[in-house]
Amino acid sequence: MTLTSHAIVLLAKLFSGFTVRWIDCQPDTCQRIYFANHTSHLDAVVLWSALPREIRALTRPVAAKDYWSGGWFKPHIAQSFNALLIDRQEIKVHKSPIDSMIRQMGDIYSLILFPEGGRSGGEEMSSFKSGLYYLGKKRPDLELVPVYMENLNRILPRGEILPVPLLSCITIGPPIFLEAGEPKTDFLRRARQSVLQLKDR
Repeated sequence: MTLTSHAIVLLAKLFSGFTVRWIDCQPDTCQRIYFANHTSHLDAVVLWSALPREIRALTRPVAAKDYWSGGWFKPHIAQSFNALLIDRQEIKVHKSPIDSMIRQMGDIYSLILFPEGGRSGGEEMSSFKSGLYYLGKKRPDLELVPVYMENLNRILPRGEILPVPLLSCITIGPPIFLEAGEPKTDFLRRARQSVLQLKDR
């Protein structure tokens, strides 16, 4: 890891004061897709930083290219935590974000994904977009691991630039899999519920 990567981890811990709970799931370097609720620009950095070092080295947060490519600072930070940047503006059939994710993760990397797409406005989670379903369909071997992140929206509220140091909690739950023949709508509803259930655990 680079010095910048170490600094990111330390700052993420400082500002978010995160505690991590693994419920019916153990830290493992096997390929996974960690999927979480999304309320803050800090979500990807904090969740990545909260993973054990050996897992963090093999995990890439999926992030929006239009946000993380602006200026000189954000691209440097994105590179430091090995973000997989997805173009949300120019989605084409022959240039699918799902195919790009699968290609770039290969048989080594895990991903951090936020299936709501954009950040939700508050406590209520938005419906999940179809990306998680297609990843599960194209890579049925992957463990799909739900994560609930609490309080990140208060640490860096929408429209703010500087984070406010507060405590947060990250709960990582038992893996799910796309079942054979399971309809997309049913799976996405079940996946969303698997994240919501962690809120009260």
